[in-house]
Amino acid sequence: MPYPTDRERDRPWVIRTYAGHSSAAKTNELYRRNLAKGQTGLSVAFDLPTQTGYDPDDELAKGEVGKVGVPVSHIGDMRALFEGIPVAEANTSMTINAPAMWLLALYVAVAEEQAEEQGLDYSEVRGKLAGTTQNDIVKEYLSRGTYVFPPGPSLRLITDMVAWSVTEIPKWNPINICSYHLQEAGATPQQELAYALSTAIAVLDSVRDSGQVPPEKFGDVVGRISFFVNAGIRFVEEMCKLRALGRLWDEITKERYGVENPKQRRLRYGVQVNSLGLTEAQPENNVQRIVLEMLAVTLSKDARARAVQLPAWNEALGLPRPWDQQWALRMQQVLAYETDLLEYEDIFDGSRVVEAKVAELVEGARAEIDRVQEMGGAVEAVESGYMKGELVSSLAERRRRLESGEEVVVGVNKFETTEPSPLQAEGAGAIFTVDPATEQAAVEAIRAWRADRDQAAVEETLRALRDAAKTDQNLMQVSIDCAKAGVTTGEWAGALREVFGEFRAPTGVSGASASGEAATEIAEVRERVRTTGDELGQRLRMLVGKPGLDGHSNGAEQVAVRARDVGFEVVYQGIRLTPSQIVAAAVQEGVHAVGLSVLSGSHLEVVPSVVRGLREAGAGDIPVVVGGIIPPDDEKRLREGGIAAVFTPKNYRMTEMMDEIVTLIRQAQGLDQG
Repeated sequence: MPYPTDRERDRPWVIRTYAGHSSAAKTNELYRRNLAKGQTGLSVAFDLPTQTGYDPDDELAKGEVGKVGVPVSHIGDMRALFEGIPVAEANTSMTINAPAMWLLALYVAVAEEQAEEQGLDYSEVRGKLAGTTQNDIVKEYLSRGTYVFPPGPSLRLITDMVAWSVTEIPKWNPINICSYHLQEAGATPQQELAYALSTAIAVLDSVRDSGQVPPEKFGDVVGRISFFVNAGIRFVEEMCKLRALGRLWDEITKERYGVENPKQRRLRYGVQVNSLGLTEAQPENNVQRIVLEMLAVTLSKDARARAVQLPAWNEALGLPRPWDQQWALRMQQVLAYETDLLEYEDIFDGSRVVEAKVAELVEGARAEIDRVQEMGGAVEAVESGYMKGELVSSLAERRRRLESGEEVVVGVNKFETTEPSPLQAEGAGAIFTVDPATEQAAVEAIRAWRADRDQAAVEETLRALRDAAKTDQNLMQVSIDCAKAGVTTGEWAGALREVFGEFRAPTGVSGASASGEAATEIAEVRERVRTTGDELGQRLRMLVGKPGLDGHSNGAEQVAVRARDVGFEVVYQGIRLTPSQIVAAAVQEGVHAVGLSVLSGSHLEVVPSVVRGLREAGAGDIPVVVGGIIPPDDEKRLREGGIAAVFTPKNYRMTEMMDEIVTLIRQAQGLDQG
């Protein structure tokens, strides 16, 4: 998006909503409606099986298909997703990381099909493709959990994509360094800046050292690097954070990489404001939170976002409906078209307060970047567990402030009295629900797809992919060949799993420190845990499990830390476990309680599977509790199915939660409630 001259009104940022659900065809209908309402870019949300490289009929995909995004399993799905939308004219953001190369390959293959239909030259259409693949794998190891391969091979995939894109699709942003989820995982502003920039350094170093881009073209590589950030409620600090990011990025690209062209050094970032900061309690308050957070990334012209997408007011309750998304879209349009914001130069230039805060953030971030570089860089700091441990500790400190009341969240820990909300008068109808038949339809569709394709061509392209992965050949074109042959998402990822292996990231729990609420409350629960253990003749053990593909592990990690702090022996094996694996661990470890964390909406599928598995293993007396974004009607169904307790975001006092779990254990063991 070109910037106007200083004498012109600034152009609005690209206006997006993050969307995708159920199926490619239904998501296409939603996209066309949103574009008709004035949305100027598309932001594709993929479901968790797609994000982690599985097909809908894989065991790990059960309960997850079409829940938090759209399933895209092959080129037929990508065709349907963009039916009637010329991709050469679109500006498309794709939130995809581990299989980013594969989804870009599908997108390019569809663009080439559309070019052929219109009698256009492939290279001409490729040259027009504009948009972004998120493609930041480092933050997946730290916060979001949709990684597949080890860090080394993952960085190789990113490097190949960047090098190929600069030549073949020069308007495309092949990576979006994503600090968004770092803030959700607990990052302070300085950590958010430092870890995002450390990731950018790792990627640029890898592209430079690969030899795939000649030195005279390296400025083009830097010019296509973009960022995707989070804007929280402290909007003055957040605005200063973005000014600091721009200053540091300019410094790094000039001094470390010798880029002289200031346009290539310009910070280019998109933003989604803080979804995790939205509250289940008094959710109407989320409207003003979203607007204030939007101001943080739009008020300052010199640090203004190039693209903005806003969550809906009710995302802490469940999936938003089209009307809810429209409301978020209109917020952006009112600011961009009705106010005078875009008529002025940067309104903060010369502010002593802003300049002092920016300088403070730059200094703190620079020191943390130096620490990471001394360790060998971002990849080494991931593998050692350093960055993950720092984030878990930072989030534990944030929870301490929330639980003590030091940090106020209106409607949650202060000003809690409320009138009934007419926005929630519809009950379960106030959120969007995915038809349970969606998953079965996707399973049947992919089996039909496999039966109807040229299997020999599929096997040949997969063999070529595996062979290329064993060398230093760029994997982008061979992935496009796979896409055109009809290879599926699971097959592409599976072929690379064979060559690269898989990876389980450090959880960061063992080294984290936390204190929670007042020490007396923790001490009281710790005494109950000790006493109960003495009565049973063994230390109390609790398993914290993440069933399915949901990788948002922040809550589970904080529960594990608090359980440990009150005296439980904690079994926590990280993310992406099948129900049968959780059952086996619970039985093998002889735990006294199982706590499951599910944020993807798959709780009605994966949680009952764990309960059934425990009963079949003769361990049905172990109380199972669940935490996550769970609507009241679903909570009722879970309790009827044998779940002992359900905790949602309104249950923010973790020590009280631990106390309730001790009570459930005592009940299950036939002890009095002492």
